[in-house]
Amino acid sequence: MTAFAHSKNASGQRQILIDHLRQVAEQATQFAAPLGAAELAFIAGILHDIGKFHPDFQHYLLAAEANPTQRHHGPDHKGGGAVLATSMQLDSLAFLVAGHHGGLPAWSELTVWLRERAANPAVQQAIQLAQGAMVELQTRSAPHLPEHLKQALEAELFVRLLFSALVDADFLDTEQHFQGHQAALRSAAPNLTTLWEAFSASQQQLSGQRADRVNTIRHEVYLHCQEAATLPPGFFRLTVPTGGGKTRSSLAFALLHALKYGLRRVIYAIPYTSIIEQTVDVFRDIFPDEKAVLEHHSALALKEPASTPSLAEQWARLAAENWDAPLIVTTTIQFFESLLACTPSACRKLHNIAQSVIILDEVQMLPTHVLEPILDVLRQLVSRYGVTVVLCTATQPALDHHAAFSALEHIREIIPQPERLFAELKRVEYHWPQQGECWTWEQVAQAIQASQQALTIVNTRADALALVDALGSDPAVLHLSTRMCGAHRRAVLQKVRQRLNDEKPCWLVSTQLIEAGVDVDFPLVLRAMGPLDRIAQAAGRCNREGRRPSGEVIVFAPAAGRLPAGPYRTATEVTQGLLRGGTLDLHDPALYEAYFARYYRQVDRDEPHIQEARRRLDYPAVAERFHLIGDDTTSVIVHYDAPDSPGAVAHLLHTLQSQPAHARECLRRLQPYIVGLRPHELTQAQKRGLATEVIPGLWEWCGNYDHLRGIMLDSAYEPDHLIW
Repeated sequence: MTAFAHSKNASGQRQILIDHLRQVAEQATQFAAPLGAAELAFIAGILHDIGKFHPDFQHYLLAAEANPTQRHHGPDHKGGGAVLATSMQLDSLAFLVAGHHGGLPAWSELTVWLRERAANPAVQQAIQLAQGAMVELQTRSAPHLPEHLKQALEAELFVRLLFSALVDADFLDTEQHFQGHQAALRSAAPNLTTLWEAFSASQQQLSGQRADRVNTIRHEVYLHCQEAATLPPGFFRLTVPTGGGKTRSSLAFALLHALKYGLRRVIYAIPYTSIIEQTVDVFRDIFPDEKAVLEHHSALALKEPASTPSLAEQWARLAAENWDAPLIVTTTIQFFESLLACTPSACRKLHNIAQSVIILDEVQMLPTHVLEPILDVLRQLVSRYGVTVVLCTATQPALDHHAAFSALEHIREIIPQPERLFAELKRVEYHWPQQGECWTWEQVAQAIQASQQALTIVNTRADALALVDALGSDPAVLHLSTRMCGAHRRAVLQKVRQRLNDEKPCWLVSTQLIEAGVDVDFPLVLRAMGPLDRIAQAAGRCNREGRRPSGEVIVFAPAAGRLPAGPYRTATEVTQGLLRGGTLDLHDPALYEAYFARYYRQVDRDEPHIQEARRRLDYPAVAERFHLIGDDTTSVIVHYDAPDSPGAVAHLLHTLQSQPAHARECLRRLQPYIVGLRPHELTQAQKRGLATEVIPGLWEWCGNYDHLRGIMLDSAYEPDHLIW
C-alpha cells in the first residue's frame, strides 16, 4: 500500500510520502550546506515525517480528505523520526523532528517525550515500515557531529539554524504540492553582481561630483569602504559622523565584500522603522528591480487593496517568510528575536543568515539587558557560519576590549583615523548647563521661540506634553511621540520637512524616537540631559547638511523632568559623571568608548538569564525571555485617517470582520495604525469613551497577533493632549 504525506491538492493528486521525504531531504541539504551540516540536514529531512508510514495516520489522512469540514489533529507522526534519530545517536536531530510543527522543545521535556514514544508500539511499527520502504534508512551511516558542538552555547545555536533548514524545506515542498501557483511567485531576485552594477552606476552620479565639505567627506568615506571590502570576513566597525553618507557607503562595502568572498546576501538590521523607511527609499531609488530589496518589519503596509496585491508585493510577502532575497532591510528586534526564537515560522529564515553581510546600523542602540547573548550569537555567526558583521554608527560602543564581559574580538576599522573626519565634519557647537543649573519648561519654551526653527528632544512623553503646553497653541508647534501610530508619525514628519523646506516657523517637540537616523535638519537642537550617545545622536539632526557655518546644540537639565528608570537613568548618570570632570568633546570618537566602557560595568548584561537557559537547551524559555524591548502593552487599533489613505482603517476593519480568510493580510496592513497602551492608559481611554471594542475576541483568533485587542481608539483622540 502506498503511503501518502499529504491529501489531495487542487488537481486531485495526493503527495507520496517517500517523494516528500526525499524532496525535503534534498532541499534541506542545500540549505544546510553553508552551516557545514549538509549530511545532518539530509537525514533530518528523511526522518521528519516517517511516522506517517503508520496505517493509523494513513487512515486519518483519507478520512480527513473525505470529510474536510471535520478536520482535527491526526495521530502523532513525529515520534518515529525522533526516536530513530536518538538510536543513531543524533540527539540534535531529535530536536528538529520533534519540533518541526510546534517548535523546538526544552531538552528536559524532550527526553521524557522520547522515552514515552520509544515505548509506544505504534512508533516502533512506523519505524519498521519506514526502514522497509526507504533504502536511505537501511544503508546510510550517521555522520560525525562537528567538534565545536560539545560546547552548550554553540550546540544551542547550531540546532536552531539546522532546524531552520529543515522547516523551510518542509514548508516549501508542502507549498509546491498544495499551492504550486504560489511557489512559482518565488522567482529569482536579481543577484549581487546585478545590484553592484546598478549601485556603481548610481554612485557615479553622486560621489565626488561636488567639492563642498560634506560631499568631500562622503566621497572619502565611500572610497575607504571600497578599499576595506577586500579584507577577509569578520567584524568591522564603520565609524562615520552623522551626515557622512554611511547608508550608501556601507552598502558599497557590503556588496563588494559579498562578491569578493562569495557571500549570499546583505542584511541591514536597524533599530527604528522610521530609519528603515528612509533606508529603503534610498535603496529603491538605486535599484530599479522591485525584487532587489526586501523590507521586512511589523509596520510595513501594503498599498494595494487587500484583494489585489501586485506580483511584487506577493513576492515580498513570500520572501519575508524565509529571507530569500539579495538585500534585506529589517528591524534589530526582528533580526535578533528570530535568532533566539523557537517556532518554525520565526526560525524559518535563519539558515539564510549564514554567509551574509550583516550591517548593524546605530549599533549603540543594542539593549544592555540582553547584550551578552547578542554578542555571543554574533561571535558564532562570524566564527562558524561565514558571516561578516559591520558595526555602524557615529557613537561606537566599547564592544571589543572591555574587561568586564566577553566582548567581540578583532574588530577592524573601515575608516582609518575616524577622529579626523569628525573634526572636519564638525557642524555644531555644544552648550552645556552650568553645575546645578536647571530650566523650567517656560525657560525651554523661550529658548525655542527665540529661533524660527528648533527641535527639542526630551526624555519622557510627560515631559514632551509639559513643554508643548508651555509653547502654547501655535501652528508652528508640532509633536512626535511613540504613542502616535506609525502612520500619524509619518504624517507629522512630512509636515515638519515641508515647513523646514519652506523656511516656515517649525518648533518640533519629540521623545527620543527622532534622534537616531531620522533625516531632518534644524539650525537649533535642544536636548534634555540624558545618555551621552543620545545627546550626540540628537545633534545629528542639527545642521545635518552643513548649509550653515555652524548649528547650535543646547543641553539643558529640566527642573521638573523625570528620567526613565533602569539603564537609561544609569547612562544619564554616567554622562553627568563625565561632565563633572570637565567639558566633553563630543566630536572625539574615543569619548564614546570611554563612556560605554564605564556604562557597561554598571548594568546587568544578561538580566533575564538567557545564557543559562541556552546552556540547558531550553528553547521555549530562551524565546520567552529574550525580548529587546520589555513590553507590557496591549496593541490597539487607532482610527487615524492618514492624509494619503483616508478611510483605510475603516475599510480594513470591515474586511477583517467580513472576510476572515484575509485576517493575516488585513492585520499586516493595520500595523501602521496600531499603538501599544499600558494597562492604566487603556483603562483611562476606556473610561473616557475613547476606546471601544469593535471586534470581540480578536486576539483569540488572530494567531501571531495574540497581543492585539479588538479595541479601536476613536478618531477624535489627540495623542498630544490625551493620556500620554
